[in-house]
Amino acid sequence: MAEAASKSGRTFRMPHTLVIVGSLVVFVLVLAWLVPSGTYQTVEKAGRTVTVPGTYQQVEKVWLGPQWVVVAPIRGFLDGALIIAFLFAIGGAFGIVQAGGTIEFAIRKLTAALAARPFLEKLVIPVLMAVFSLAGSVFGMSEEVIPFVVICIPLAISLGYDSIVGVAIPFLGAAAGFGAAFFNPFTVGIAQGLVGLPLYSGLGYRVATWFVTTGVMIAWVMVYAARVKKRPEASPVRDLDLARERSAPASGEAEPWTVRHALVLSLFVTTMGVLVWGILKKQWFIEEIGALFLAMGLVLGVVAGLGGTRIATAFVAGAKDMVNVALIIACGRALLIIAREAKVLDTILFHGAGLISHLPGVVAAQVMFVVQCVINFFIHSGTAQAALTMPIMAPLADLVGLTRQTMVFAYQLCELINPILPTSAVTMGVLGMAKIPWEKWARWFLPLMLTLMVLAFLLLVPPVLMHWGPF
Repeated sequence: MAEAASKSGRTFRMPHTLVIVGSLVVFVLVLAWLVPSGTYQTVEKAGRTVTVPGTYQQVEKVWLGPQWVVVAPIRGFLDGALIIAFLFAIGGAFGIVQAGGTIEFAIRKLTAALAARPFLEKLVIPVLMAVFSLAGSVFGMSEEVIPFVVICIPLAISLGYDSIVGVAIPFLGAAAGFGAAFFNPFTVGIAQGLVGLPLYSGLGYRVATWFVTTGVMIAWVMVYAARVKKRPEASPVRDLDLARERSAPASGEAEPWTVRHALVLSLFVTTMGVLVWGILKKQWFIEEIGALFLAMGLVLGVVAGLGGTRIATAFVAGAKDMVNVALIIACGRALLIIAREAKVLDTILFHGAGLISHLPGVVAAQVMFVVQCVINFFIHSGTAQAALTMPIMAPLADLVGLTRQTMVFAYQLCELINPILPTSAVTMGVLGMAKIPWEKWARWFLPLMLTLMVLAFLLLVPPVLMHWGPF
């Protein structure tokens, strides 16, 4: 009897992330057996493949055998090869940087300086998150936040917070700006261009939305950070952070700066400057950014005096931390591959559009947002999602009396749910770099995600009521 009570009293434990994503692969395959196959016609427009509204037609059912449960993840490795290689390069490079110890040394010095000036310590979270949010809004910062996680986690822990705060500062800061962007060329710019809106029109309401969304995100993180600082045992990653602290080098407050410290830190800061320059001026993407950090890791390893063997060992150890992430990304890509091969994605979009056409304005805008969230589960590229959905949603918006500006706004807000998606390469890359299991992160982020969804519903009301232009 006591044994039965003990068993019934056990707390529920989330399955491993690979189990969750693998189960989703099975679920999508079964869904592909049940949903009719269909396609929209596509055309090339400004170098992008876009769907043609009104051309959906059901085609002969495409049956995928049960072997696709294992075939699709293998193809997922090929489909996601670039982002996987990027994560291995980033993980290895920062393995070298951490082995050198200079960044941790500099953060301890910074923390000591902040501790002597409490008013500055209180500004760390809001100022840094606002900067990352601005970057997400202006030039679509997304994958680029991954390297900053390594810097922000030890900073957050040294200030008495936890690694979740360290992740949230760059990741959720950029996510707030990306989802509530006013200039992001990869979402707002592409979507407005595809539906014929003047580029970056509707700026006033978008800027107001950016302030509100960024403010909510910052407030949430600050309240959580204050609670964890007061009660460290309340942190869901307390055990992980204690392990970090045990493996961290001894405090270096009394350790003096050396020429080597200054040189390594200067090279690191220079790399960050080159990163921003490359993204803004040269439109760098994953391969260029990965190559930059790989070069940085090798050069910093030499300057730090690690030697060839220690550099290689540190690189392999850092890259090894990304293996779990690579497997999850491959399974995440498998979902899209199954939906694409079975030709059911267009069918889901077609029937979702049909449902929206019968709804009143405010509800239609909110359902558009939900539909975009569902599509976002499969397609994480803002550009690709715009190319798929904008040509269909634009005439649908005309039909139900919504402005196209409102429709684009509903599409871009769906990016706010990205930080919880196990199918997102950026989310899993960030968590892999932070060494935080997705299950712990998802449990922490879920209330915030629901809050952001309610906020998105509310933000969609004024555009409908004021018939937000230009058309």
